[in-house]
Amino acid sequence: MAGGSAIRGSRVGAGPMGEAERGDAAPRRRVSYFCAHGHETRPSFAIEAQVPDSWDCPSCGLPASRDEANPPPPPKIEPYKTHLAYVKERRSDAEAAEILEEALQTLRDRRKRGEVIF
Repeated sequence: MAGGSAIRGSRVGAGPMGEAERGDAAPRRRVSYFCAHGHETRPSFAIEAQVPDSWDCPSCGLPASRDEANPPPPPKIEPYKTHLAYVKERRSDAEAAEILEEALQTLRDRRKRGEVIF
């Protein structure tokens, strides 16, 4: 005997799952959604559930709506912004020059006092 167990290969709760154990399935309906690429997605919802206006297309990831003639347009993708781009949005060139001059003056004062050597 190779260290066997009588129930090897099974797990707790394993066995056939039937309607009697799980209960009856809720009545369902299928709803069609259409994306800008023409893909149709048909998720199913419970009859009494509120159906969402939009759904993400599993094929391409674009938003899909229930109106086949007018699917939602693809979202506009913003390019990656650097830290400098965000700073330039908040500060004018005059403010930036003023802040730079203040920082340089502080550095010069620290060098005169011997706090910064280089």
